[in-house]
Amino acid sequence: MDTQERQTTKKESPPAATVDLYWIPLGAGAHVVRLSGKLFEAIIARLHRRRSYDLYHSALVVVVPDGRFVIEQTPVARAEGKQHGAVVEGAVGTRLAGCFRVFRYEVRRWRGGVIPDVADAVSSPVRVTNDLARATQILDLVPSVPPLVWGRDERHTGEMWNSNSVISWLLIRAGIDASGIQPPRRGRAPGWRAGLVVAARDASR
Repeated sequence: MDTQERQTTKKESPPAATVDLYWIPLGAGAHVVRLSGKLFEAIIARLHRRRSYDLYHSALVVVVPDGRFVIEQTPVARAEGKQHGAVVEGAVGTRLAGCFRVFRYEVRRWRGGVIPDVADAVSSPVRVTNDLARATQILDLVPSVPPLVWGRDERHTGEMWNSNSVISWLLIRAGIDASGIQPPRRGRAPGWRAGLVVAARDASR
């Protein structure tokens, strides 16, 4: 095999790992959630005297030699959590309400899983890295995601903790610069900065 053939083969070889980020419009497939999100954004925009943006929820798809995994924060499933790869649970709104399933969320590391509203994703997927070590580290870190209360700012970051916080926390803790990642044009990802701040503080410890 000559040099040119070796270079061609190398270029055509698939990456050892991939980490892709998906931007899902908030409330895709759920009319009530979508309207609630629009109302929330309209109120915040009015308070800050700015225009309203489209709101997005983020999720990751990590592919490594061991398989394909979906990482996402979702409401606690009615079925057994392990079937969906749930490894972390937290409360929604207040810790006291967390004793009720409807007020709990789960963070999934779901082998062979799906993102329910992936067909509605915008400007996605966004390739975050092809590095196997980073991809593996993200998977290893999922059970360590802080189970902070969804919708609250318990760590005083200036933003509430939510699904976007989980994703940005994982990327930073795995050594990936997530500060420059932006949602689609005219969009906003509430909670993204909260994950960045909490991850930086956790790393400094």
